[in-house]
Amino acid sequence: MSSLLNCLSQASSRPRYAFMVLSLIAEVADEKGEAGPFVRRGRQAFTLRDWLCDSLAPMGGRDPRRVALTERVRSDLILEGRMPEDPGEAAQVIEDEVRARVRASGKSNLSRAVSELVGAGLLRRYYKGYAIDHENRGGQRHAVYVLQGKARCLLLQVRPVQAPRRGVAVQGELRF
Repeated sequence: MSSLLNCLSQASSRPRYAFMVLSLIAEVADEKGEAGPFVRRGRQAFTLRDWLCDSLAPMGGRDPRRVALTERVRSDLILEGRMPEDPGEAAQVIEDEVRARVRASGKSNLSRAVSELVGAGLLRRYYKGYAIDHENRGGQRHAVYVLQGKARCLLLQVRPVQAPRRGVAVQGELRF
């Protein structure tokens, strides 16, 4: 882990953010270290990039720029005449619009961090899905990220649960 952190500090302009991205990818990765193109949470499926952006979004909740964005969204909705009269409904519309804008800006931050991680050899990126001729290289394809090298230490180690030996006290367990 310490060599991974050292590598991140050398390779990334935002090493803490890069570590959070790697940790989240490891959380949804399979045993081969591959995450994506979709992440299933409950009955919903999200693209990996959308899920990562939504998962990282709360980190900026108290940021003054996020507060200013909320106020800007409120004034934009009022100017466009799209602000509902009901306060509860208005709050939901504002929250949805802020989430959409944060997700859009978060994708560019995420892409930058992933590019740095790919350059450092900690991540491999490829795309799955329907590829069409399109000027945007991602045309209807979704990102898949694979943990590489030192980043594989973040994968959950599945260890079989062993029953405690009889007569041996286990920390936190009281024997009567």
